[in-house]
Amino acid sequence: MKLPIVLVNFKSFSESTGENAVKLSRICESVSNEYKIDIGIAPSAVDIYQISQKVKISLFSQNFDPVDAGQFTGHVTAQAVKKAGAIGSFINHSEKRLTPESVGSCIQLAKKYKLISVVFASTPEEAEQIAKLNPDFIAIEPPGLIGTGISVSTKRPGVILKTVKILKRVNPRTRVLTGAGITTGEDVRRAIDLGTCGVVVASGVVKAENPRKILAEFAKAIR
Repeated sequence: MKLPIVLVNFKSFSESTGENAVKLSRICESVSNEYKIDIGIAPSAVDIYQISQKVKISLFSQNFDPVDAGQFTGHVTAQAVKKAGAIGSFINHSEKRLTPESVGSCIQLAKKYKLISVVFASTPEEAEQIAKLNPDFIAIEPPGLIGTGISVSTKRPGVILKTVKILKRVNPRTRVLTGAGITTGEDVRRAIDLGTCGVVVASGVVKAENPRKILAEFAKAIR
C-alpha cells in the first residue's frame, strides 16, 4: 500500500452497492492508475469478492466481528474477509462502534490473518488508548462532522495535530489517517500538511455527481 492514500468508504449507499459498487471501484482504479496514487476502497462485505475479481485495487472490509472462524452464524470473520480478497479492514467506525475489549480482539485477529488494521477514533484521547494496542493505522474522525461537507482538516485542525503528536509519543509505528467532511482537494492537502498519511472519505465521493472529478481533485492534492 502506497502512502499517502485516499480510502473511500462505500458505506451502504445504493450508489455503491452491487453493480454500482463495481462501477465505482473501476472509477477509483482508473484515477489511481492515472495519477499514480493509491486509492483504497471499503465496500460492503457482500461485494468484496466480486470486486476483487474485476479490479486490482486496495480492498478493505468495513468491519469484521471479534470472533475467529467457527460456529458464529451471521458473523463476518477476519478470515472470511481475507479470503474474499481484502487486504485490510476498518475497525470501530463511529457507525459500527465496538467495546475497547472488542477493538483489541479485532486488532489481534487482523494481525493473525495479515490484514491491515484501520481503527477509528473519535477523539485524540481515544486514539491514545487505541495506539497502545499497536494497530497499523488510526483514523481520527470526529463524528459530528461526518457527512456535513465541513472537513475536520478545516474546522478542527487541532484535533488532527494533537492526534499526530500523541501517536509520535505513544506509538510512532502507527500511522494517522483522518476523515469526516472531506469533500475538496484543499481538504485533502490540509490533512496531509497536518501530518496525516491520508484521508478517509465517503459521501463526498459516493454521492458526488461526478466521482471521477472529485477523486482526480484529491489525487492532484496528494501529488
